[in-house]
Amino acid sequence: MKKVILFLLAAALLLVACNNEKKDESSGKNEIMSSDHKQAIPSAAEKNMQTALMAVQAVNALDLDAAFKNVTPDAVDYNDGSMPPVKSIDSIKAGIKAWMAAFPDVKEENPEAFSNADGSKVIITGEFTGTFKNDFMGMKATGKSFKYMEGAIFTFNSDGKITSHRFIQSGMTAMMQVGAKMGK
Repeated sequence: MKKVILFLLAAALLLVACNNEKKDESSGKNEIMSSDHKQAIPSAAEKNMQTALMAVQAVNALDLDAAFKNVTPDAVDYNDGSMPPVKSIDSIKAGIKAWMAAFPDVKEENPEAFSNADGSKVIITGEFTGTFKNDFMGMKATGKSFKYMEGAIFTFNSDGKITSHRFIQSGMTAMMQVGAKMGK
């Protein structure tokens, strides 16, 4: 009888140990289970949405180092597709730095994040605003503001790093609203 009880106890302990990590299908979160607490671990999709939102918030704060903290060195910015892609983190940073100098109050308000199931693609939507206060790429500042709804698509690798970015709205929308004229 003692052997049977000992065997059942060992089997129960083994079963508990093997089921220590369970997947909660309704929330998409992995959960660590123990007898005294339950702790949720965010899914890749949740982590990547947070990373994309933090990048947007860092751009809103004009903090490029924080904005690019989770971007791969070989990242590509496709913008809206109307111009050639910008390749490498340094080139992308330089372009955004110039844009932020021309539009120092640029920001995306009320950003919301959406993701595909595995988190490899995250879309951020929000209201994009800014004022053309300083010259940009040969165009004279007009002091006028732009405002439109924007969407941006971030692509992530399996390490949770941003590998590419695309705007849905054309950058020309902002330039038309501020009355920018191409330099000679």
